[in-house]
Amino acid sequence: MIVDITDKLNFEESPKLKIKNVTVEVNADAPTMLKVMQRLGNGDDMKPKDISDMYELLFDEKEGKKLDAMKLSFNDFQTVIMGAVSAVTGVDMDEVSAKKED
Repeated sequence: MIVDITDKLNFEESPKLKIKNVTVEVNADAPTMLKVMQRLGNGDDMKPKDISDMYELLFDEKEGKKLDAMKLSFNDFQTVIMGAVSAVTGVDMDEVSAKKED
């Protein structure tokens, strides 16, 4: 028996974040997100390196340049990362942030 699930998959569209008048696309493939979720863990002992690693995983070079040009504060940078995780996972951004802070 073969079950065709092609219609249930989304090959065309990656989530996007809008920040002011700039739209950035988020890498949403499963291997990337598994790596991001490992770094996010249960929120314990998150270090700036973890945030940086997630940024590099979530945004390709082109999208990263858009974000870099914004000169975001570290807190805003963290918000962008949590927003990207939220956009990919469908988990409310406040829940992602709460997990990070627990």
